[in-house]
Amino acid sequence: MIPASLRELLDATHGQRRAEWAGREVWLANEPWGELAVSLQGAQVLHYRPAGESVDDWLWVTPTPQDLPGAIRGGIPLCWPWFADERFADESPDHSGPMHGPARKAEWRLDAADEHAEGVEVHLSPVERLHSQLVPRAVIRANAQRLQVELITEHRGETPVKLTAALHSYFAVAHSHACRVEGLAGARYLDKLEDFAEHVQQGELGIRGAVDRIYQSNRETVLDDGRRRLRIAKQGSDSTVVWQPDDAPPDDVPGEAGHRFVCVEAACTRLDPVWLVPGAQHLLATTISRDETAR
Repeated sequence: MIPASLRELLDATHGQRRAEWAGREVWLANEPWGELAVSLQGAQVLHYRPAGESVDDWLWVTPTPQDLPGAIRGGIPLCWPWFADERFADESPDHSGPMHGPARKAEWRLDAADEHAEGVEVHLSPVERLHSQLVPRAVIRANAQRLQVELITEHRGETPVKLTAALHSYFAVAHSHACRVEGLAGARYLDKLEDFAEHVQQGELGIRGAVDRIYQSNRETVLDDGRRRLRIAKQGSDSTVVWQPDDAPPDDVPGEAGHRFVCVEAACTRLDPVWLVPGAQHLLATTISRDETAR
């Protein structure tokens, strides 16, 4: 579910254009294949809806976004070059710096928006340097069947660098307690609500309360909210993060909206950090599509 003001901008869009929303520049597409909205703050996908979608938007965005320089909660924020508060010594010797790294609050430029018969491919890069040795770029592909987000990191320095990252996807659901995440059965996980205690997932994951877990898994998952099944595939990731705050949402989420999303994230975390050597690249990607298998 997206805020009404963003919905109004999309309804007034025919083809592609730039606009301002919540104090940020956004790039919008409303095409025969579907809709896409990307904030140039953070190269953040805010909205995707393929043509023919009969239920609702696929992504959730808070109706009360923070003012700049705060980040927008929802959509698919880019967590880079660290996930959560895992800051690394080469960039943050005193372990300071923003939660999830600087990329999600930084200004990004739209390098290209290549339209083709089936959809669109959008390329973005940061306006300013975000790391002394690493350089990120984002590629977003959308059509009537799927949304794909790629976060590509290039090492342009001289010494190895430890990297963690995430595509922090917020999926719109009718109610979090009606959801289950399939594909994680048998996976080892760290429970952040239990001081990172280690467990093994028994059966499929049903969301019945607050969840904040890092699963060691490279498998694709399916999010089922009782109305719709979304298949979440990934690449370059051996961690899947599942987060839902239940009755204690962050301050920028009004109480009535706290159960309207579930986060299922392709990530590289403390369980699978990436060591990049000079000249190397890393690709972290997530691909979201309808799951047509029988429930």
